[in-house]
Amino acid sequence: MALIGYHCSHEQYPPSQLLRHLQLATEAGFGAAMCSDHFHPWTEQQGNSGFAWSWLGAAMQASPLSFGTVCAPGQRYHPAIIAQAAATLAGMFPGRFWLAVGSGEALNESITGAPWPDKAQRNQRLRECVDVMRALWSGETVSHEGMVSVRNARLYSLPATAPLIIGACLSPETARWMGGWADGMVTVAQDPDSLRKVVDAFRSGGGEGKPMYLQVALSCAGSEEEALQAACREWPQAGLQSDELSDLDSPQDFARAAARLRPADVATGIRISSSLQQHVDWLASDMELGFERLYLHNVHRDQASFIAQFAEHVLPALAK
Repeated sequence: MALIGYHCSHEQYPPSQLLRHLQLATEAGFGAAMCSDHFHPWTEQQGNSGFAWSWLGAAMQASPLSFGTVCAPGQRYHPAIIAQAAATLAGMFPGRFWLAVGSGEALNESITGAPWPDKAQRNQRLRECVDVMRALWSGETVSHEGMVSVRNARLYSLPATAPLIIGACLSPETARWMGGWADGMVTVAQDPDSLRKVVDAFRSGGGEGKPMYLQVALSCAGSEEEALQAACREWPQAGLQSDELSDLDSPQDFARAAARLRPADVATGIRISSSLQQHVDWLASDMELGFERLYLHNVHRDQASFIAQFAEHVLPALAK
């Protein structure tokens, strides 16, 4: 059975409220957790953007679950700082923290005022950052010149075991590239054929046997109409193309881009159903593809009902 985790959305909730949601999910039987790492929310409607790295220390003390987050070192974050932050969490909470890395979105990274590189350059920068972080975790004194610069950096507080570096990807091309160097993969739920292509590409690129995690955006409510309305209101960017997700640089730009979308467009990027059995079926299919952890993010604001209903009906059904 896959481990069913709870996704903590910093874009939608103040950090204190998100911590209460996490505790509810822990008590209800969710087996893991992950959180977003945004400077801005996708849209003004979402309304929040707490600092993930401050929150993670409190969250890991408040809950015994394993945790991960997705970040994009290289522009908003220097890789040595992310290496230090991750090492501190891994040292305080052994075996419980994993770090996912991706090429990022201008929405968060462009706040530095530096030019936003194209995808090929961002991938090159990401690979350099990963090498820097791994060298620091091994205890080396690191100097590096390339798309990032590091001078005489050394970490003095190191965990017994370095955290896994999980490659965050959306496309088969990125998944294949990450298969050769990442310790595992995390991607987002999409239609079955597209998701299978991402899985196959990761495995064929060198990821065979490595862990695969899935972040599942869903909208579950008391009726189909309510679930659809919540998806369109809370998570409209689910209907945008990947280049828009990476290159639009403000919540206002996302709102303008999402305004042209139909409900059917939003439904291509998020699982919308009031049927708990439908969600069980979708998640069972994910497990069949080989995902060993499924992190559920219900975009509907009634998190207490979602946690309770899924704990009572969905988690036991998947355990069978």
